[in-house]
Amino acid sequence: MLSYRHAFHAGNPADVLKHLVWIQVLDYFTQKDKPFMVLDTHAGAGMYLIESTMARKTGEWQTGIGKLWEQADEALPEAVARYRQVIKAANASPALKHYPGSPWISGYCTRHADPLRFFERHSTDAPLLAQTLRFVQKRTQINVADGLAGLKALMPPPQRRAAVLIDPSYEDKTDYGKVVASLRDAVQRFATGTYVLWYPILARREAVELPDRLVKLGVPNWLHVTLTTQPPATDGLGMIGSGLFVINPPWTLPQTLESTLPWLTETLGEPGCGAFTLDWQIA
Repeated sequence: MLSYRHAFHAGNPADVLKHLVWIQVLDYFTQKDKPFMVLDTHAGAGMYLIESTMARKTGEWQTGIGKLWEQADEALPEAVARYRQVIKAANASPALKHYPGSPWISGYCTRHADPLRFFERHSTDAPLLAQTLRFVQKRTQINVADGLAGLKALMPPPQRRAAVLIDPSYEDKTDYGKVVASLRDAVQRFATGTYVLWYPILARREAVELPDRLVKLGVPNWLHVTLTTQPPATDGLGMIGSGLFVINPPWTLPQTLESTLPWLTETLGEPGCGAFTLDWQIA
């Protein structure tokens, strides 16, 4: 199923959480001189106009990055300030016109020696992604293929260091089982990689059960964070928040999120609806 288009949702609270954590992961990896591979299994177009027809149809960015854009620097927690700094770097003017996807963020936050591997199956988004990533073209490979199959083929990486982002749309309920199987296989092939899995918080049984299935993979080091910002939909079907399950997280990430999530929840959550959870196990 390839009907999902991220342009409708770019810059929403789920993107804020996902990209804030992803930037923390990339910044941690670049502290060492040794190169590492970045792999993104569901890359999308890489850059989104917030005034596009699709973005205007939902206006979701206004509930996410829109609430952070104009705030004074001193009002922001350090991790939020870093996140906003990266988003501002994607905009040529002080006004918020573009929201970068994870591929652009990966290119911006990494170095010339760090290879970038992106997978995007959508026939419209793949050419847009190539255009977006011209500034890192020499170290980038874009594959119009199944990203979970690509993950299997590329683990372990030659560099013996890797940061992997997995964020399917979950339009197809079989995606939940596929990501669990893919992570199980990936950690068997390359146990020391950092894997960041995004998922939506929904009433759907598969979404509710996913975190427990991931914990039961038995990896020694993991972090699980959720951010809820919306009231439950009257039909029970709407997304009220999102979560990230990180295998082999940076050791600094739990403390960073502990100091950031209360502020982020209060700022992005609708009145009476903001909440977060944070659990981790570091062996």
